Amino acid sequence: MPSPPSVPTGAPPSALQLAFAPLHKRAFGLAVGSATGLLLMGLTLLHLWRAQPGEGPDLGLLREYLAGYSVSLTGALVGLLWGGFVGFVAGWFFAFCRNLVVAFSVFLIRAKAELNQTRDFLDHI
Repeated sequence: MPSPPSVPTGAPPSALQLAFAPLHKRAFGLAVGSATGLLLMGLTLLHLWRAQPGEGPDLGLLREYLAGYSVSLTGALVGLLWGGFVGFVAGWFFAFCRNLVVAFSVFLIRAKAELNQTRDFLDHI
């Protein structure tokens, strides 16, 4: 027989629980990817709309890194796709590294605490 679902207590998690909670890698990657893609597309469209020739940053240099990119309407869509992809990979990798460091830190803290609790174990025998 399946166990009944746990009933939430209604109390919000403490600040310490939130600080050590792992980041969801896919969600963080999607958030960073969508922000990066929209930012790159927005910069390209803003450059097309407002900039005079020779004014502002040279966004054309991005074609060296992003295949198919150019400062045009088509390039803005290509920038959206490339920015989304690069941002997703960067966000996923950041969340992975952060979760790894937090898990390792918690492991070390627990190991030290257990060692301190059992340090005088042989003295009681």
